[in-house]
Amino acid sequence: MSTTTDATPTPGASLTHRQIMTILSGLLLGMFLAALDQMIVASAMKTIADQLHGQTLQAWATTAYLITATITTPLYGKLSDIYGRKPLYLAAISLFLVGSLLSGIATSMYELAAFRAVQGLGAGGLMSLAFAIMADIISPRERSKYSAYFMAVFGSASVLGPVIGGVFAGLSTFLGVTGWRWVFLVNVPIALLALFVVARVLNIPHQRVNHRIDFGGAIALTVGLVPLLIVAEQGREWGWASTTSIAMYVIGVLGLVAFVWVENRMGDEAMLPMRMFRNHTFSLGNTINFVLGIGMFGGMVSIPLYLQIVKGVTPTTAGLMLLPMTFGIMSATAIAGKVTSKTGRYKVFPIIGAGLMTIALFLLSTIGTDTPSWLVMGYMFVMGAGLGQCMQTLLLAIQNDAEPRDMGVATASATFFRQIGGTVGTAVFLSILFTTVGDKIASGLRTALQTDAFKAALAQNPEFAKMLQGGAGVDINNTEFLNGLDPVLAKPFLDGFSSAIDTVFMTGGIVMIAAFVLVWFLREKPLSTRSGLERVADAESIAV
Repeated sequence: MSTTTDATPTPGASLTHRQIMTILSGLLLGMFLAALDQMIVASAMKTIADQLHGQTLQAWATTAYLITATITTPLYGKLSDIYGRKPLYLAAISLFLVGSLLSGIATSMYELAAFRAVQGLGAGGLMSLAFAIMADIISPRERSKYSAYFMAVFGSASVLGPVIGGVFAGLSTFLGVTGWRWVFLVNVPIALLALFVVARVLNIPHQRVNHRIDFGGAIALTVGLVPLLIVAEQGREWGWASTTSIAMYVIGVLGLVAFVWVENRMGDEAMLPMRMFRNHTFSLGNTINFVLGIGMFGGMVSIPLYLQIVKGVTPTTAGLMLLPMTFGIMSATAIAGKVTSKTGRYKVFPIIGAGLMTIALFLLSTIGTDTPSWLVMGYMFVMGAGLGQCMQTLLLAIQNDAEPRDMGVATASATFFRQIGGTVGTAVFLSILFTTVGDKIASGLRTALQTDAFKAALAQNPEFAKMLQGGAGVDINNTEFLNGLDPVLAKPFLDGFSSAIDTVFMTGGIVMIAAFVLVWFLREKPLSTRSGLERVADAESIAV
């Protein structure tokens, strides 16, 4: 009698829906960890920085996580192709668990940054490996149907994250532990459950490949990306043309040149084999992913700032107001998945998606201080509908055209290039915002000072009038002074921020035009009806 359980697929055989859903339960828990953590920490970071007396250092906690997560993403892909998905996925969850526990007991911002780096080591594998495992067990034609489950996880995390983060950040203590520490500690039970489920259900065949590990490529990639990611986060404060920034550029470029040289020498043993870039779908798809990451984060970073600064809502409320974008992503992904599964056609969706994202960003560039919230939320839905048609479809195209032996690398590359694009986009757009906002506020104040209403309001607030003398004392890096300020006095500041954010949206829209043009050149290759495991079995039978 066979010892194969219902959850364990037979090599070369297609999986039943029940087997797929059993394996999917473990993958979704892992992805939920990473998605929830990003949203929770973002909404609570200000409180955390205050508690640890490191407000000016908070960017390092984000940068450390981003660096390790980005660098390890392609490494997880390559190692999983060699050693199998399950041990690497368990390792990713374990690292994330340890990082979360350590972050929850941090006593300084420096410690928190180091422990967030450990979290990032795990996060780099949670997303990319989940999609690689999906490619192993489900054919490209059927895979799109299951994308809705992943989008549901992202949607749930985007709603729950800001709410949970806001609640914990607002509590002095919970179960005898400082409230903000639960922002990290809440990951521990989820990670333990994910470890248990994955260990039990993720039983898929793997043929070990005897390859050398590309340590040289990993080191060169680290030397190339770390300085560039650091300057992307810190360049605005250092100055983009400062000596420190220029040194970072030089080291980063030299590191990337060394990475390409090492990868060429390593051939098929490389962490990111250069031969894969000769594949039209791989190279163009990831170029689009990079540009998409820039445009996507243009909206994702700017919308919460608009809601919290201009509209004056709390981080929790801002998170709930992002629901239309989440609904747009989920509904568009579900519809695109069903149509793709039924027809086998997919190119139309990233074309429509890039077009909708471009339109949404240009529409968002028209919003102002007095724009109704319902209209802004409508634009968010359009943005989400565009995103939902792009992300999963581009990944599907790359996976469909990749060889089974390269599935981990191909899948990780999509996340890797989109993440790099997002980092560049965040740095560029925040730089544009804070470079232009000062002049726009100053212009608004000069106009307002000519009005009787503003003069009268200023006369009632002598302390604020003193702050405005020569522009001294007004720190736009901390907008708390706007809370409770007379609306007449606050309006030039709100209009200035709104106008600067509009500039960011406009820039994002221009970037997305490039993505819209590029996606037309993507070749639509017929979707395979064989999963990764089945394709491996087919190749082995032919070899025999």
